[in-house]
Amino acid sequence: MVWNSSCLQPPIRPATLMILVSLASSFRLYASLSKLCSPMLSLKIIYYEIGIIICAALGLLFVILMPLVGFFFCLCRCCNKCGGEMHQRQKKSGPFLKKYFTISLLVICVFISIGIIYGFAANHYMRTNVEETRKLSESNLNDLRTLLNVVPGQIDYILDQFTLPKEKAFDDLDNINLLVGGSIYERLKPKVLPVLKDIKDLAEDMKTNRDTLVRMNTVLTDMKQSSAQLRTSLRDVKTSMEQTLMDPQCSSPAAAPTCDSIRKSLSVLDGSANFDHLPSLDGHITQLDGLLQTDLSGLVQKANESLSNIPEEVQNQTRDFISEFKKTLNSLQSDVKNISTKIPIQKTLSNFVRYINDSEDYILHYLPTMEECDSYRWLVCLVICCLLTLILIFYLLGLLCGTLGYDQKATPTRRGCVSNTGGLLLMVGVGLSFFFSWIIMTIVVLTFVTGGNMEKLVCEPYRNKKLFQVLDTPYLLNEDWKYYLSGLVFNKPDINLTFEQVYSDCKENKGLYATLKLDHIYNVSEQLNITKHTGDINSNLENMNIRIEDIELLDKTGMKTLMDLRSSGIDDIDYAAYLNATERSPTRVNLISFANNLRRKAHQLPSGNLKTSLKSHTDTLTNIHENQVVPLQNSMNAMHQQMKGLQYRTSGLKVRVSTTIFFLNSTQDFLTSQLSEVVVEESKQFGNKIISYFERYLQWVEMAITQQFAACRPVATALDSAVNVFLCSYIVDPLNLFWFGVGKATILLLPAVIFAVKLAKYFRRMYSEDVYEDEPVNKVQSKPRAQTVPRVQTVPMVQTVPMTNMRHANTRSRVEQGTQTI
Repeated sequence: MVWNSSCLQPPIRPATLMILVSLASSFRLYASLSKLCSPMLSLKIIYYEIGIIICAALGLLFVILMPLVGFFFCLCRCCNKCGGEMHQRQKKSGPFLKKYFTISLLVICVFISIGIIYGFAANHYMRTNVEETRKLSESNLNDLRTLLNVVPGQIDYILDQFTLPKEKAFDDLDNINLLVGGSIYERLKPKVLPVLKDIKDLAEDMKTNRDTLVRMNTVLTDMKQSSAQLRTSLRDVKTSMEQTLMDPQCSSPAAAPTCDSIRKSLSVLDGSANFDHLPSLDGHITQLDGLLQTDLSGLVQKANESLSNIPEEVQNQTRDFISEFKKTLNSLQSDVKNISTKIPIQKTLSNFVRYINDSEDYILHYLPTMEECDSYRWLVCLVICCLLTLILIFYLLGLLCGTLGYDQKATPTRRGCVSNTGGLLLMVGVGLSFFFSWIIMTIVVLTFVTGGNMEKLVCEPYRNKKLFQVLDTPYLLNEDWKYYLSGLVFNKPDINLTFEQVYSDCKENKGLYATLKLDHIYNVSEQLNITKHTGDINSNLENMNIRIEDIELLDKTGMKTLMDLRSSGIDDIDYAAYLNATERSPTRVNLISFANNLRRKAHQLPSGNLKTSLKSHTDTLTNIHENQVVPLQNSMNAMHQQMKGLQYRTSGLKVRVSTTIFFLNSTQDFLTSQLSEVVVEESKQFGNKIISYFERYLQWVEMAITQQFAACRPVATALDSAVNVFLCSYIVDPLNLFWFGVGKATILLLPAVIFAVKLAKYFRRMYSEDVYEDEPVNKVQSKPRAQTVPRVQTVPMVQTVPMTNMRHANTRSRVEQGTQTI
């Protein structure tokens, strides 16, 4: 019997989010930790946070130094320092440096753009998830309510399954004649039926042997008469032929040899079969008739009927017991159903329903505020990303204009407008970087500290279950409770009920009974004690007294008949004498051959009375063969075959009968001494079978209630949704992605500023430049011819000329020039 436990699983929808009330409890946890943490634990926390502290300090240093550096950088450039002088010295490495600065700034801009994309994506992802919070939280709460609503129905279903073993037991009780009586019959049949079959075979053999003896005795009488008649007929024929051969014609020389030959052959004309020495079989027939007066077959049939009536006898004897036993099972079903009223599940469920309702109220109350705050957060993050995008655009536009407008043949003072615009755009990007980067870094530090700590203190400990170990620390959440969860749920803080154990059990989809250790409140194992509930069944089954009357296989008359059969002497008949007598030929010579030979010799005689008489004798011999020899030969053959069959059936008759008597006695002793024991064993086996139905049912009930009842995976799913999905995946992960992307982009602004300032010199139009002029060098006077004077080459002279002295002079004021320099 198998009970299907799949119906115990509630129809839970896939849980996708959390119960937000757990977030509020986390703040209370931090407050408790701050009060209870020892100095040693504080040191461990500081050591654990050292990486975050160092990174945050570096970020704050960036926030402080960046505006200061920008301020002094502007002052320095206003004083025509730090690259503020609008003059560019031309060097041979100038083209290479320009390309190097351009490529470097372009690569940095690419990395900055990747960070900005991360920031936009994280901001949008978090915004989208927060908008789905209401619907997803309702889904989780509905899942939990569904779980709690199906619990009472599961209990009723489990207890209602008692009807299955009860109906099975009723069915077995109604078929007790086959299950008990049939089993008793099947156990006795291998021992009893072979003996009864042997007795029946002996009875049939006795009847067959008696009929055979009667037929053989009749045939033997006929054979004796027929053989006597045959001898008389042959003797008469022989005498008549001797008289015929005394005819005077035989004295003639022509007939004398033939007559002598015929006279000599008359010696074989005699009957060889003589059965007078074979005794009659009347005595054996009379003895078998006496044995057959006892109807052994009837006695065997009576014993078979007694054996076959065992199932019916069992049913008649247990009719009252079955009626009382069914009443006991009905009362036991009422006791099992009352268990549902004793299990304190409603009280526990009401507590959980209260928690769910409180959580829902909390969510509905704070969710609008959270959505409003998230909209502000989204706007701030969007502005931050847009500022970085604006700076990046100025850099990229500067690179684009400067690269496209750059003319390698133009001197620094003659650079085109597009190239000069590119340099100005780069300097605008530098100014915006100094102005906004420290503000962006402030947001990055705040998000980094928040996201990093949430990842390290909540998400990572939650995944490796160390957070549960902290929550399960005795007296941590409540100074008066050793175990907070058991005190919260059952108001019994001494029960070892931990968050980690409950979470692990629910993750494995175990039942609430085992998960919450409800056995401390109501022990189902004790209430469903198999011995307690099956005790009445055992006591009733012990009262099932089945008594089978002793089965007598064969009465005294039948036993005496078997013993008389063993000493009947049928197997002592002289079968050899009968077989030898019946396997001979009735005559010494074949009369047909003798007659043919005689007829051939008669043809040799001359015509006359002698020849005619001999021919008539041949006809007489033929008639004797056909009318006497052939029937006698057939009787002898039949007698021979029947005698061989009788010999085969009676061979070893004494041993066979003795063996049958031995097994009959042993079987009868078995029935007399162990029949009651067989009945008791089969009755106990039947009772154990009935009890096994209820044992398996009660074991299944205990297993279902303790392991499968109210499977709590939705609880673990809701907690995973609250912490791992909502807090970590939807909040912390996007937050960390935001500060990582934006922070990386902000840090890269430092080298971008440097390369942009350097590169702007190659794009902007300068106020002055380096001018190259060729001046002759004084020739060296001639030396004496004995001296060798090397030839001196012309060396160019370099002179810096202000733009006012150049052809394309700039007539702007000094104030305008200073502004352009910055």
